[in-house]
Order: sequence, then structure tokens, then C-alpha cells
Amino acid sequence: MKGRLLLFFSAVLWFGCQKKGCDIPKEIAKLPVKVEVEQLEKRFFSIKTMPEMQTFLQEEPLFADRFLQRKGYPSEEMLAQGLLKLATDTSLTKLVKQADAAFGDLSAVETELENGFKHVKHYYPSFYVPPVKSFISGLNRDLLVSDSLIVLGLDFFIGRKAAYRPQAPQYILERYEKENLAPSVMLLVSNKFNKTDFVNSTMLEEMIDYGKSYYFVERMMPCTPDSLIIGYTGQSIADVQHNEAKVWAHFIEKGLLYETSQFTIRKYIGERPNVPEISQRCPGRVGAWVGWQIVRKYMANNPDITLPQLMNEKDARKILDQSKYKPQKQ
Repeated sequence: MKGRLLLFFSAVLWFGCQKKGCDIPKEIAKLPVKVEVEQLEKRFFSIKTMPEMQTFLQEEPLFADRFLQRKGYPSEEMLAQGLLKLATDTSLTKLVKQADAAFGDLSAVETELENGFKHVKHYYPSFYVPPVKSFISGLNRDLLVSDSLIVLGLDFFIGRKAAYRPQAPQYILERYEKENLAPSVMLLVSNKFNKTDFVNSTMLEEMIDYGKSYYFVERMMPCTPDSLIIGYTGQSIADVQHNEAKVWAHFIEKGLLYETSQFTIRKYIGERPNVPEISQRCPGRVGAWVGWQIVRKYMANNPDITLPQLMNEKDARKILDQSKYKPQKQ
């Protein structure tokens, strides 16, 4: 599944902001998982010389390989030179200070990730929680989630008041807020467990693929509102919930579920501000949202299915059929 990378207009429209029954069960809370984020940016922006930068790279080999993509540079020296320019760039001083003001010691993020990883360990006892580090790259990279390392690009998630923001449309920028950071990490973690066959994939298969990942995050972070999981505004959540039957009717009437054209599939699952084929107010990626609702119904109607069994299930048609998904007009 592709890497995926959320906000509310008002407290009234922030659906699920206080989900009922979202307390962490005792058997999960007691699991021995500890997350401590190492803030590499503190050390990085104190570097003033080439020898210091070279030492930094030697001390952080995995970070250099995975996040900085060391192999993409002609030489170690060229990488160090580029990083030294970044570390001594005074125009980034304000961004660094804003990240510090927004996240502080990262204790809130640590708690969110820790609780999320406890849930992962509950369902997948052999899961290894990798080291977690934070960094400020001058808006070069937002996240790295791998089996061996997680890196949080804090400068992407400062929010709308940041001195500099990623070069992206507004509907994407809405997902780069502080509260989106932990859910975004968990969504990428889902890739490790989500089994999907993308050979000649259909619209339905991609819908269910996304739906399984969103459902995974929902189970790992049960107190997290839907808006933060999928990256919609509260208004968009309200709109799709109210018009769910209309959206589903469009997919059925247009015969879209078994469409294989990537051009058509991207209209409903790819990044767009809206889906005018349905309505100007229909949010982009609505096919992924519908896939999530199908998966929810499937799990509700099949209580004996475990989360690992769901994530291993590659038969999208089976999930649809056994979900008995048929939203009613409101």
C-alpha cells in the first residue's frame, strides 16, 4: 500500500472527538512499551563545523541511511556540506523555535505513540517498536516509518502559524497539524500488516486496502477522531456521513467497483480537493472513506474475525459481500 499521509471547523463538527468507550483496557495498558523520542534537531542545530557534522553522521548511521538517504549523494563529504548549510541557515531559526514551542519535550506525542504501540503489541506480540527520533529538515521530509527506525519531521506538523509551510494545496496542508502527527505514523505502521494484491487491482480492492488501514489506526488509537485518521475536516466528515447513501449509489450506478482504469480510480481515491463527479462538496479520496465504512460493517457483522485476520484478508469482494454494506438515505 502507498504511503499515506486532518482538522476541524468547529467543536460541533469534530465528529468522534470524545469517543465513548475509548479507555485503554488494563491488559493493553500494562504492556511493557516505552517510547522516548530522541530530538536530533537539538544536537543538529548546534553544529557549526564540518568535523562536527561528520561526527553527527557517524553517530547516526541509520538516520543518515534511511532518513537522509545517504546513498543518494556522490560522497559523504557532499552530504555533510549540505547538512552544514542547513544547520547554520539563520532563516530556519524561527522554524526551529516554533517547533519547540509547538511540541515542547514531545511528551504528548510520546504518550500517543506509546499507547498506539501497546495496542499493536496486543494484536501482534512479536512486533518490535523501533527507536523514534525527531528532526527538522527544512521541510524536506515529513516522516520515516520503517521496521528499524521512525523519524518525525516536526517542521511539517507545526501547523498553520508556522513561518514556513510545505508546498502543498490547502486541503493537504490541513493534515499537517500537531494533532495529525501520531495518527499519520500509525497509518504508515499499518503498511507492515496490510496484505493486498495489487496485480490488476480494481477500484474496490484499493478502497478496501485503504479501509483496512484506517480501521487499523482506529483500533490502535481508539480515542482518535475520524477526522484525524483519514485527514478530513470536520465539515467533510459531516458531509460524507450525511450523504453516504448518495455516494454509494454513485459507485453502484456508474459501475465503478470493478473499474481497473487507474485514471478513473485516482478520481475517487487519489489526492483531489473534491470529487465533482459526485458533488462539489464531496471530499477527495471519498472512495477510501467508503472502503473504511465497508470494513467497519464487515467487522461489526463478523465478530469472530480478528484484526490480524482482517489485515491478512486479500479478497475485497468477500469483505464487501459479508459486510452487507448498504447505507440508508438520511
